[in-house]
Amino acid sequence: MNHTLSGPARGNSLLIHLLLFCLPFLTLISSFGVGLCSFAFLLAAVLTRREGMAALRRHWPQVRGVLLAFGLGLAFAVLLMVLRHGVHLRALEKPGRMLAAATVMLAVLACRPSRRALWWGLIAGAVAGAAFSVYQRWGMGMQRPGGLINSITFGDIVLCMGLMCLAAGSDFKGRQALWPALGALAGLVGSIATGTRGGWVAVLFAGVLMVSYGHVLRGRPRQCAALAALALLAASYFVPQTGARQRLEQGVADVQTYFGGGNAYSNMGVRLELWRGAAMLIERHPLSGAAAPQVKAELVELAAGGKLDPFVLQFDHFHNDIVQALVYGGVLGLLVWGATLLLPLLFFLRILRRRPDAAAGLLAPALAGALLVVCYFSFGLTEVIFWSVRSTMFYALMLFLLMGLCLNAQDEAAAAAAAPADKAAA
Repeated sequence: MNHTLSGPARGNSLLIHLLLFCLPFLTLISSFGVGLCSFAFLLAAVLTRREGMAALRRHWPQVRGVLLAFGLGLAFAVLLMVLRHGVHLRALEKPGRMLAAATVMLAVLACRPSRRALWWGLIAGAVAGAAFSVYQRWGMGMQRPGGLINSITFGDIVLCMGLMCLAAGSDFKGRQALWPALGALAGLVGSIATGTRGGWVAVLFAGVLMVSYGHVLRGRPRQCAALAALALLAASYFVPQTGARQRLEQGVADVQTYFGGGNAYSNMGVRLELWRGAAMLIERHPLSGAAAPQVKAELVELAAGGKLDPFVLQFDHFHNDIVQALVYGGVLGLLVWGATLLLPLLFFLRILRRRPDAAAGLLAPALAGALLVVCYFSFGLTEVIFWSVRSTMFYALMLFLLMGLCLNAQDEAAAAAAAPADKAAA
């Protein structure tokens, strides 16, 4: 049962391998990388549409839930645009592009690239991102470096890349496993250099995931790499130059000051005040949320009435993805947003749970995909990680890319299992 493992789509091999490498490599060190890769993947999917659609039909039962989730995201955005005044077509950009990112999966299914191109791209991207932020922090003297973007978003994405490198380790043999270990360590260093604290929550969630599915990290070098990464994160607390201890202690002090009635204008105080204001807005519009102009007007009203500190009016979002979804989309919006995380996570967990003895070719991309989703959920607890187009598209493109690699690995495993039977029958 070899499901067209070779064919005309092989002719696009160089392009697709280059794209797998460039997507993670260019994300943090260029302003055009994500957009360019998104367009190029779309072009590759169009050129190989016959092979891609044939493969999609075979795997439709596995992927339809994920595609439905992203489709509902776009449909809900269209509905809000129709029902609300003052909502422009730009509101459809992110949900529309996220759904269009499914073309990455089609291109991967059609061209069947090697996973190594992605793993090397993640390693190179994490190392390049770390070098960028380290130079800005200790070479240029910037307190909160962020490359070409916001420091929090930069730190979150480079950390996500580093954690996915750990999953890639099972695809490297012997001493080669040191390369993904380097990528993992670079991701942590890059995150530490940016001074982000919220991203560290992702390390805890990722640790739980890797303990639960530790069979993927087979071999002492890979397990040692995971331990070294955690040790580096812990050590950063005791090294004054990193600022990690200072920022953690400051965060605790900010919370104590806020609840003690002191100055709320601090990193944590701002978040707590924004969340308090969001709770008031959610209470007014629990089901479908409110449009941006109405949210702004009601925040002004609450601030003028002394119920909120006026500084909340300076901020564009609520520093929490769950709160953001509830304020602007209500419970319905939260369910739609949550589906774009939950259903992809279930896709990857089903592979990890049902195939504990499967080859690394299937387990590595499944674990990397689960880590991607868990990281983004964790980042969203203290930041709106889906606020910028770049971070949103990195999630969607990488998600569908990893899904495609998982499905290809399933085909390869099925073909390998069927080969002895076919030979015996012949």
